[in-house]
Amino acid sequence: MIKLFTEWYTRKFSDPHAVTLVVILVCLALFIALFSDLLMPVFVAIAIAFLLDLPVNKLMHISFSRTSATVIVVATFVSITLIGLLGLMPVIWQQSSNLLQEAPQMITQGQGYLLTLPEKYPELVHEAQIQGLIAFANDKFLEWGQVALKASLSSISDIVALMVYLILVPLMVFFFLKDKKALLTSITSFLPKERRMAIQVAHEMNQQILNYIRGKVIEIIIVGAATTIAFMWLNLDYAVLLGVLVGLSVLVPYVGATVVTIPVFLVALFQFGVSSEFGYVMLAYGVIQAIDGNVIVPLLFSEAVNLHPVIIIVAVIFFGGLWGFWGIFFAIPLAALVKAVLNAWSSNQEAVIANITE
Repeated sequence: MIKLFTEWYTRKFSDPHAVTLVVILVCLALFIALFSDLLMPVFVAIAIAFLLDLPVNKLMHISFSRTSATVIVVATFVSITLIGLLGLMPVIWQQSSNLLQEAPQMITQGQGYLLTLPEKYPELVHEAQIQGLIAFANDKFLEWGQVALKASLSSISDIVALMVYLILVPLMVFFFLKDKKALLTSITSFLPKERRMAIQVAHEMNQQILNYIRGKVIEIIIVGAATTIAFMWLNLDYAVLLGVLVGLSVLVPYVGATVVTIPVFLVALFQFGVSSEFGYVMLAYGVIQAIDGNVIVPLLFSEAVNLHPVIIIVAVIFFGGLWGFWGIFFAIPLAALVKAVLNAWSSNQEAVIANITE
């Protein structure tokens, strides 16, 4: 057993570049795992700076200095973000409050409809089954109510955290963009010289992560705006709230679309009943989901790495469990990172074997 382990270790770690890559990955993983809660604003600023680096470079190509380009891009980004938040948040808050107020009436109406099923379909549905289902649903609503109450009680700390994000994140984004070369030089000065594999992985991931972040932001805006417009045109209640939920659902591939279908279905059903208006709402929602999956995603992510759906779902569950929202957002790039490391490792081992045989 010791001999097998020694041979495996010698075969895999005989190249110092491979050792450097492993050390860098382990150190990064430990650093993020230990300090992710404290440094989350820094990670958010890095992600935004990575996204805004492209327009900064575009402005530099038309004779702007890096400082001037950074000022223009960051100011534009902050202005658009504030306009979006100030425009959407009051509407979302109002619609959320109205939905919570109408939720008991919806629940009562739904229970009344369920209690009529045993009379209509006595061979398929029994009254005991309906009573059990209603009791289960009531218990779940009580649990959700307790969660909502705890969330409201901790809203003060959330507001403080939001203020930190609104003030510190734009400042960090500005300095990350403005001093990009100096920061990268300082970081690389601490790394070993034998880092060929790490550079290979970094180059492979750079464009993929950029395409993913940029594409995901565009997809959220397109899907959310299209859904909101369609629901408003069909006079569906809570159109803005549901549109935002549908837009954010694209963050979680496969699972998000399935989960967000439930509130869309229930709101449309309680408002219109089983009618043509209800059918139009669900048809419009289905068309938007089909266009997103078959047109928007292929166009935006054509250059992104191909990953099997099972790998994507596992990555979302794993990294989402570790880092919450941002773990879900970066689940696909992190899975692509693992794939890039494996590709670099395989190509390195092939090169080592080729050199030995020669």
